[in-house]
Amino acid sequence: MLVKDYMTRHPFLAEPSMSIVEAQRLMGENSIRHLPVVGEGKRLLGLVTRSSLLVDPRRLSSLDVWEIARYLSGLTVRDVMIKARDVITIHPDATIEDAARVMVERKVGCLPVLEGEFVVGILTDVDMMAHLMQMMAATTPAVRVTVRMPDVRGELAKLVGAIAAQGWGILALGGAPAPREPGKWDAVVKIRYVAKEQVAAALSQVEGQQIVDIRET
Repeated sequence: MLVKDYMTRHPFLAEPSMSIVEAQRLMGENSIRHLPVVGEGKRLLGLVTRSSLLVDPRRLSSLDVWEIARYLSGLTVRDVMIKARDVITIHPDATIEDAARVMVERKVGCLPVLEGEFVVGILTDVDMMAHLMQMMAATTPAVRVTVRMPDVRGELAKLVGAIAAQGWGILALGGAPAPREPGKWDAVVKIRYVAKEQVAAALSQVEGQQIVDIRET
């Protein structure tokens, strides 16, 4: 699961001479929040976001309405963009979890994807949520069960073995440290073609593990 598999290819791009009015129109009409700014050969020059298009009201406080209109109409993407040196980017061969870590640690909503200095795509927080939906088969009807277990070797194998013993297949499987319970791990499993009551009956018998949530999705 690499960035190149989930990024948006051929994203909308802007040239630095584009007016901010045109940039706002482009972003609004296409429901996008990030606009890479490029030069020759799609070399990254900067990034425009919805927040970077907001004009500091202190700049306008001494102007009348006509002066404000002239001022805004004269602004270009170059005037408001985040410069390339300050844009957080990623390579297309990076893993999707590395991309998620960078976005969380740097608190950014997108990562322009570069090969060298050139834009080949963009990965956004929406792309990451879409990937999570795919990983957990969010649109496929199934029984979803969360099982809490000790965070030690062999516990997940016990759970998977109990499912296999019933002849069931696993549609999706994920996990994370249990909230507020150090030393515990929550495994989330989705199983198709079986009743919730059957899953509950089988998995409640796994020694040392606890069903903390089960539902049909």
